[in-house]
Amino acid sequence: MSINEHIFDKFPILESKRLLFRNFTKNDAQNIFLIRSDIRVMKFMNSTIPQTIQDSEEKIFEIKKAFKEQKAITWVIIDKSTDTLIGDFSFWRLDKQNCRGEIGYALSPDYWRKGLMTETMNTLICFGFEKMNLHSIEANTNPKNEKSQQLLEKYGFKKEAHFRENYFYGGKFLDSIIYSLLKSDVE
Repeated sequence: MSINEHIFDKFPILESKRLLFRNFTKNDAQNIFLIRSDIRVMKFMNSTIPQTIQDSEEKIFEIKKAFKEQKAITWVIIDKSTDTLIGDFSFWRLDKQNCRGEIGYALSPDYWRKGLMTETMNTLICFGFEKMNLHSIEANTNPKNEKSQQLLEKYGFKKEAHFRENYFYGGKFLDSIIYSLLKSDVE
């Protein structure tokens, strides 16, 4: 058993009722910058906040390179009714031998509490298990990010660990909570 590497043959474009999930383009840098530089989005991300649109262009280059090297797959989330980029979702830190991948996601605050992340999770978790052939999906959250934890628990993710001060960011050590979802949890 292994991850289906054919998903990397051609970038998989996916759709749900209200959303389109597609590959990044360089033209997405402005919108990604606006989302990923918003303190409300990044409050619990514990990752570098872009300072310029060029930072977002470089991140898009890294994302596209990771797909080409079969290390990760990241979609932009598009609101089909307005053709607006509203967020992103990724499977990364792929452990091909153990059929496990970590998810990461961000959504513009203008689209919070509209069920769009629920729609995203429905579509992409199914893709992860059915098309990528994942056995388990991991999520790493900041303990203070209660909304993300609630979303994961809604989908049946189980808390596996609370690591104390295992992550150095912003000049200090931070805790992490690890969740996972097994394919058998959703069958």
